[in-house]
Amino acid sequence: MSSLKRITHSFSSAPNMDTLLSLRSLSPPLTIPTPSPLSLFRPISSQSAKLTKPESPVPQNLSTNAKQASAVGRRRLMMGGLLMSGLIVSEANLPTSAFALTPVFREYIDTFDGYSFKYPQNWIQVRGAGADIFFRDPIVLDENLSVEFSSPSSSKYKSLDDLGSPEEVGKKVLRQYLTEFMSTRLGVKRESNILTTSYRVADDGKLYYQVEVNIKSYANNNELAVMPQDRVARLEWDRRYLAVLGVENNRLYSLRLQTPEKVFQEEEKDLRRVMDSFRVEKI
Repeated sequence: MSSLKRITHSFSSAPNMDTLLSLRSLSPPLTIPTPSPLSLFRPISSQSAKLTKPESPVPQNLSTNAKQASAVGRRRLMMGGLLMSGLIVSEANLPTSAFALTPVFREYIDTFDGYSFKYPQNWIQVRGAGADIFFRDPIVLDENLSVEFSSPSSSKYKSLDDLGSPEEVGKKVLRQYLTEFMSTRLGVKRESNILTTSYRVADDGKLYYQVEVNIKSYANNNELAVMPQDRVARLEWDRRYLAVLGVENNRLYSLRLQTPEKVFQEEEKDLRRVMDSFRVEKI
């Protein structure tokens, strides 16, 4: 990141359309997609084997669900301990009784590139992850966010209308996810759904699109078996992907969140707060 780039943290409560929506997805662990020369957005998921747990060739969804539930529990205990010890400062100077029940967020402000958002205070920044900025939960490693934007020299977006309707954008986003999740492993199948596509006008007066999709990955427990009954497809992961798109400075900005579906059910309120906090700024 350039030495001229001034980024602050503070505590707080084109090319063508297919190219610019080339949202290089949060790949399953150890399945690193081959980047297209025209791809704009880099993966939000595991960027290298050093940062993630390897994906098991024999999916065990019950074990995965138990680990995710355990991780959420450990994170809550950790947060509770930090809150009780007074090591975290509330974003709104709340009274002690309210402070203990209120999640703490930080605000990331990039004045050089022109965007900002809030994120859970215990998430850590991962440098060299491929995106302009990347944060992840230190316990639930499949839960993370990143921000990417198009180059102003190659795109001249004036508004989100240049992309089409939210529904059209949602289809393109999902199509790109499925392309990036194509696997060379035998017996792998992906199921996907567009859950919602919407738009909102934020308090800055700017228009934002929001897209939510669910993708499930299934794999055979014995992909080389000759008999069909010996090739049993089992769920290996089930994830929610959320994207917020905005246009400013002739650029298309995208904040993207990835989380396991079961974790999303537990943390939906906090994750939606992250989505709603995303802003693009004039530079």
